[in-house]
Amino acid sequence: MATERYNPRDAEPRWQQKWNEAKVFETDNADPREKYYVLEMFPYPSGRIHMGHVRNYAMGDVVARYKRARGFNVLHPMGWDAFGMPAENAAMERGVHPGAWTYQNIASMRSQLKAMGLSLDWSREFATCDVEYYQHQQHLFLDFLEKGLVYRKQSKVNWDPVDNTVLANEQVIDGRGWRSGALVEQRELTQWFFKITDFSEELLDALDTLDQWPEKVRLMQKNWIGRSEGMMIRWEIVPQTAPAGETEVTVYTTRPDTLFGASFLAIAADHPLAKEAAGRDPAIEAFCEECRRVGTSLAALETAEKKGMDTGIRVRHPLDPSWELPVYVANFVLMDYGTGAIFGCPSGDQRDLDFARKYGLPVVPVVMPKDGDAASFTIGDTAYDGDGVMINSRFLDGKTTDEAFDIVADRLSSTLLGNALQGERKVNFRLRDWGISRQRYWGCPIPVIHCDDCGVVPVPKKDLPVKLPADVTFDQPGNPLDRHPTWRHVACPSCGKDARRETDTMDTFVDSSWYFTRFTAPWEGTPTNVAAANRWLPVDQYIGGIEHAILHLLYSRFFTRAMRETGHVDVKEPFKGLFTQGMVVHETYSRNSGLGREWVAPADIRIEEADGKRTAFLLESGEEVSIGSIEKMSKSKKNVVDPDDIIASYGADTARFFVLSDSPPERDVIWSEAGVEGAHRFTQRLWRLISEASGALAGVSPQPAKDGEAFSISQAAHKTLNAVQNDYDKLWFNKAVARIYELVNALAGPLTKVAAGEGDAAYRSAVRNAAEILVQLVAPMTPHLAEECWAALGNSQMLAHAAWPVYDDALVKDNEVVLPVQINGKKRAELTISRDADQNAVTQAVLELDAVVSAMNGQTPKKIIVVPQRIVNIVV
Repeated sequence: MATERYNPRDAEPRWQQKWNEAKVFETDNADPREKYYVLEMFPYPSGRIHMGHVRNYAMGDVVARYKRARGFNVLHPMGWDAFGMPAENAAMERGVHPGAWTYQNIASMRSQLKAMGLSLDWSREFATCDVEYYQHQQHLFLDFLEKGLVYRKQSKVNWDPVDNTVLANEQVIDGRGWRSGALVEQRELTQWFFKITDFSEELLDALDTLDQWPEKVRLMQKNWIGRSEGMMIRWEIVPQTAPAGETEVTVYTTRPDTLFGASFLAIAADHPLAKEAAGRDPAIEAFCEECRRVGTSLAALETAEKKGMDTGIRVRHPLDPSWELPVYVANFVLMDYGTGAIFGCPSGDQRDLDFARKYGLPVVPVVMPKDGDAASFTIGDTAYDGDGVMINSRFLDGKTTDEAFDIVADRLSSTLLGNALQGERKVNFRLRDWGISRQRYWGCPIPVIHCDDCGVVPVPKKDLPVKLPADVTFDQPGNPLDRHPTWRHVACPSCGKDARRETDTMDTFVDSSWYFTRFTAPWEGTPTNVAAANRWLPVDQYIGGIEHAILHLLYSRFFTRAMRETGHVDVKEPFKGLFTQGMVVHETYSRNSGLGREWVAPADIRIEEADGKRTAFLLESGEEVSIGSIEKMSKSKKNVVDPDDIIASYGADTARFFVLSDSPPERDVIWSEAGVEGAHRFTQRLWRLISEASGALAGVSPQPAKDGEAFSISQAAHKTLNAVQNDYDKLWFNKAVARIYELVNALAGPLTKVAAGEGDAAYRSAVRNAAEILVQLVAPMTPHLAEECWAALGNSQMLAHAAWPVYDDALVKDNEVVLPVQINGKKRAELTISRDADQNAVTQAVLELDAVVSAMNGQTPKKIIVVPQRIVNIVV
């Protein structure tokens, strides 16, 4: 009888309702089974999910469903990273409150995610803009403050003139704000900081323990923390050139071995010497002001044109007091890095070389390759920054760079300049403390009060939360909290006099630096339930984009340590395993209009193929459009596919299966209609095969065959089970898909045979066993379809409650072995034979091999040595 097509529009909501009613995915903290915590980076509620979300959450869902079937107590929660500038921008553009806009978007995206059939524990859901969440964040801030992990200071900041807020260095990309794209300015503001530098060494050393993280991510973090071993060196200022009261300048360097190549010192525009020089010379003052307009990120410094101005100050070389060097103010030196002063060795640093060539400063080569010729070695347009042998360096000549480092370090560490040593070995870190102050409304209020008499006073914990006022306006730039008529005015908790609330709110990266901990007990009246947090953490598998490799992950690692210091957790690292998935990309389409190039959405075109050529046409007019490059899906280029459209047309399982099957999960997946249709055909084929055979398999006990006609069926199923299990353990989803396709092909004939009423009882039992294995293998990826197939096979229990199948070792073990055959120690052939074959059978089979017969050329073997299941040696 003909079987109806699988209808995802009917099956998917039906199974989602059953899972929901049975609370299948709600996690009990008291469950004694071994825990497994899988978490995808939670989304910002922009209003709609995109295909990148589908891929990210589908991957996490496969892991969650698989581990649940393997008997783990799985925690798989969901929440919303809900504070931030986009909500304020929406408020200004649309005249809505940021909260209303945010919660409306959350409702929309929650509905979309639920339509995907994700096995999430929605009972633990929260948004970071919920008062119940951020009040605990304020509690943590106060605990950090008591512990000395928070402080306030005046500092140079990156100011975004469009978003009207401070940006962290990491949020400045090519000198522009990461969200607004505006050129960033430097301003001096009083800011709140987390003392992440207290943990620099620990954060660095612990990276070696994170063996389940991608190596590239660990390397990025190591470079960002930036541990370096070098020296602090004090340079005497030539008295005649010294500003009043100044006698020396201190430089940090990692290359004291290159001191004889020094041709200048460079200082930051905010260095005390620069300020003194600016006070005497308007040109220097103007140049310093120009430097302050450059972003403080490394990217901004590296891409900006290197500029400097001679201050007129001169310093004496620490190894030769008769040698004087000029001191420049330079736009590539920052007060926040090292001491705000560097010495330039043009021959060994490209930046210094470019600077020296521009200003006519000496370039003296002091290091050459080990096989170089000191008499002819020169520096052209490229600096030599490698290790090698010292030249033009007096008493260091002929030494290696490492030897020279130690010699210089020892000499300066034992030489006095005034009453102190001229040099000191020092470990330095590139990492700087985390400035968390943001001049915006839609963020977590910083819980402190400013009193003219008492200074900065923490808000008492009993008075938390400090709630955001609802009655704010966005009719002008800047922070609405600064101009609110009443909110900022409050009595000082210490003296009772009139005081002012802090109007800065926290960087949204604070919100996402501990949310994974809150998920372990989101109902608690304190930031954490310590026992629950210690049980669930670290997250066993964390999944998200590589773009968060530095900021989010580093801040989360710091926050976990700070929470450990304040007694909220007792774990060292937040994430045990980390997986960074690739993006979903798509072709771009465009047409030439009167206004230039106009991007066209994939939904508005049709593709025709003829003679191997693909051509795109507008659906509405038939006009031909250009097919462009494959790029990340973006609204600006309109190469976006709406997940709702795919789910409506093909079902969630098809979307999930495609994004998991098309390429390795760490690589980009190219979205194509042909690929989606192929995934859809698979779901229909699997349903047809199972449903047509289900009647004949009803009531049949699933048993694998040990021999006979069905042996190959059971062997294929159990071998695939073993392999796919390994694939899921390693997140090799595309490999699992390929194996499942092969198993479907292998079972198509037997299932059709059974459906036709053929095969004896043992055969049907083996086919039933193989069919159930197939359904369970595909269940983590296509859970709705799997439940439908499972029910069709007559199982009364939901597949979501079923244990993972166990493969039979005897069926997985290969019956044959390939033995290399050597003649007088040289490999001549290979023998494929039963693993259980005895020595006589192996010997006879070897002597019958054509390659062996030819190689022996009629000779009689003196000896044949058979190493069972390993190798055969023939001696002639």
